[in-house]
Amino acid sequence: MAACGGCGPGYATPGEAFTSTSKEKIVYLPCIIPDKDRPDYLATVDVDPDSPTYSTVISRLHFPYIGDEIHHTGWNACSSCHNDSSRSRSRLIVPGLGSDRIYIVDVKTDPLNPKLDKVIEPWEMHAFGVSTPHTTHCLADGNVMISTLGDGPQKNGKGSFILLDGETFKPKGTWPATDADVAPYGYDFWYQPYHNVMISTEWGHPRCFFKGLDLAEVENGSYGTHLNVYDWKEKKLIQKIDLGKEGVMPLEIRFLHDPKATEGFVGSALFAKMFRFFKTEEGDWAAEKVIDIPNKEVEGWILPEMPGVMTDIIISMDDKYLYFSNWLHGDIRQYDITDTRNPKLTGQVFFGGSVQAGGPVTVTKDQELSVQPGVRYAKRKRIEGAPQMLQLSLDGRRLYVTTSLFSHWDKQFYPEMCKNGSMMFIIDVDTKNGGLQLNNDFLVDFGAEPDGPVLAHEIRYPGGDCTSDIYVAGMESKK
Repeated sequence: MAACGGCGPGYATPGEAFTSTSKEKIVYLPCIIPDKDRPDYLATVDVDPDSPTYSTVISRLHFPYIGDEIHHTGWNACSSCHNDSSRSRSRLIVPGLGSDRIYIVDVKTDPLNPKLDKVIEPWEMHAFGVSTPHTTHCLADGNVMISTLGDGPQKNGKGSFILLDGETFKPKGTWPATDADVAPYGYDFWYQPYHNVMISTEWGHPRCFFKGLDLAEVENGSYGTHLNVYDWKEKKLIQKIDLGKEGVMPLEIRFLHDPKATEGFVGSALFAKMFRFFKTEEGDWAAEKVIDIPNKEVEGWILPEMPGVMTDIIISMDDKYLYFSNWLHGDIRQYDITDTRNPKLTGQVFFGGSVQAGGPVTVTKDQELSVQPGVRYAKRKRIEGAPQMLQLSLDGRRLYVTTSLFSHWDKQFYPEMCKNGSMMFIIDVDTKNGGLQLNNDFLVDFGAEPDGPVLAHEIRYPGGDCTSDIYVAGMESKK
């Protein structure tokens, strides 16, 4: 947390966050029950190496209902309202993809033992014609905005956004100006007030992805390929950027942290393509492919070629490095993005994945590797699943990783992980020269949970992190 008189949450600038001596000591993770026979819960994990409970789950907040499929989380307040001393990062917003329910969790009273504060019930969402809540961002005006992927109980695709009152957390309406400003599909979003823009991404029909991945539904258009560009002030959809078939499922989107930046990156998941999006000289927006992970030709898999499936991306707070995970190939990559049009590979680490040596899949042709990656173990336990969700420390030195994507797809591609539980790791990062190394002293095995294995997903730091906080230009002059 920034030290200044009367400041609100977070930091005034990304640079201040990056150079801060503050270090994360605990993190929060949603834990999903694979068989939906008991409620999901929020786990608090000790990540302070000087603590006697380091690398363990120290508390669990069990939610009251079954089948929520909690997934991503976000804050009621972040660095976008840093200049408002009345605001505090006191509530973690926990949407349920499966139930359309949203939990409001008190993390201020006792950060080590979060408590359930309020529940937004599914019918409150359905009253506004939305469902399947996903990404949460706090807004500078005090409200909370959550992307929604569905149209209600029918779970057809509908890319809208629900607004929550920042005090009561009651839904107060949808964000788009009119029905014409609602996209066919939704997923993630990032806003940049300095350039009066917000850009959202697309997954697909919830009724499709909740059944698992069916490539026939990819072919028939049930998954999205567009970036949706909005006028931030007018809340109008002003442009759609089609990434084409190779850009299907553009999921995680990240502007550079610099609040005046006119560019960022989006990972198109299925075929593992990274696109740079940018503002043109004409004032509109465009996208170009800058990283292309080649398929591997294989035997013993469902298809003759295996795509990487790029499922999460993150940018370091100094805008120097871009990281992403290839969930099927089983690797995390680090790229120097000093030249955003020509990212340079500077680090890579493999663990888990679907192409491990000695497994059921044989790679017959690989444009990148001469041998299949070996099986890896952590504290004598085989690593199941593959690197998926990423979170980076503010100083860029510790990359946190979990291995579960989405329980319905986990069961399809990594059934052993569903049976044995997911894992959480730390990757040590060389921030000067580039490079990644698995930290052998840290492992949280979610297969060893008291009531049985669970699937841990996204990671949040109480003080803000590299994906939750959006910065507003000129904030440093308002301190």
